[in-house]
Amino acid sequence: MPISPNLLDYTLEGMTGLFAEWGEKPFRARQVFRWIHQRGEGNFAAMTDLAQSLRDKLGSAAAILPPRVAGEHASADGTRKWLFATGTGNAVETVFIPEPRRGTLCVSSQVGCALKCGFCSTGRQGFNRNLTVAEMVGQLWWANRFLSGGVSRERAVTNVVLMGMGEPLLNFENVAAALEIMLDDAAYGLSRRRVTVSTSGIVPAMDRLRERCPVALAVSLHAPDDALRDVLVPINKKYPLRELLAACLRYLENAPRDFITFEYVMLEGVNDSPRHAKALLKRVAEVPCKFNLIPFNPFPGTDYRRSSPAAVGAFQEILAEGGRVATVRKTRGDDIDAACGQLAGQVEDRTRLRARRLAAVAP
Repeated sequence: MPISPNLLDYTLEGMTGLFAEWGEKPFRARQVFRWIHQRGEGNFAAMTDLAQSLRDKLGSAAAILPPRVAGEHASADGTRKWLFATGTGNAVETVFIPEPRRGTLCVSSQVGCALKCGFCSTGRQGFNRNLTVAEMVGQLWWANRFLSGGVSRERAVTNVVLMGMGEPLLNFENVAAALEIMLDDAAYGLSRRRVTVSTSGIVPAMDRLRERCPVALAVSLHAPDDALRDVLVPINKKYPLRELLAACLRYLENAPRDFITFEYVMLEGVNDSPRHAKALLKRVAEVPCKFNLIPFNPFPGTDYRRSSPAAVGAFQEILAEGGRVATVRKTRGDDIDAACGQLAGQVEDRTRLRARRLAAVAP
């Protein structure tokens, strides 16, 4: 049996082309696009301003299939985490963080991650596959629908950050299409300033994103020099700091914000000394930037420890004295393992990363 196209996979341009193949006019594609994304409707029969013949056609020829919710947790601070099944025993995690003036959804882009950053729980899980457009947009579709209490024009999610499981820029084409849907005024209408892609520094893809769909950019820096960053963020061996920071400057030419956000996880005795802070200021001297200092969130099996509040405060003060804005990320959802670096999901590792790690420590 042929598989019906999942309309969550389609940008407006793609859906218009699909409808043209069915002999339908472009405005019909826009109507359906709005029903799906603006109203969160998953039932063609409920799209009441469509002709009955079109509703019948869609019911037999297409589908609206977000990923299936396999689990849900609510934190004492209001944070919610959903586990979305992605087939063959795999699952990814999505986190919603409510705040007084905004609601931020942290979206996953891959089942696992291949970059092996040792301080990240996802990185220790290995890698299975990239998520489809529908699986990424479906996280947003579901969150808005759930948080509004059902089908609604009201959208609880005002900001999206691709900071969940995976390296977004290693799933470039699907991520770019998902971003186009999130930004489209006929869909979610999010501002480019309110959508952030976080990357460990995939330099060629940063340049592609700058040209294709520039949104706010956060770069996982975590070290002031190549020697340390090679250990903490192994992709640095391929794209060292000199190349990464040059790519950041190029990105700012098209970016919706006039600065890059550098994420810096604070690891006790590893990268949190005054010496590291001063070296960091020198390293980024030519890049307009802000720092987001992230207290390390522990997970089972890690050897790293969270920096003390005093060490974080001293680090922040040195950056501020050097003329840089530096904020300390408030830890949210750590009681449900939903905080930064804790997302793990369920990953059938195709890289054999875990097996190699166990072999390395075996007696």
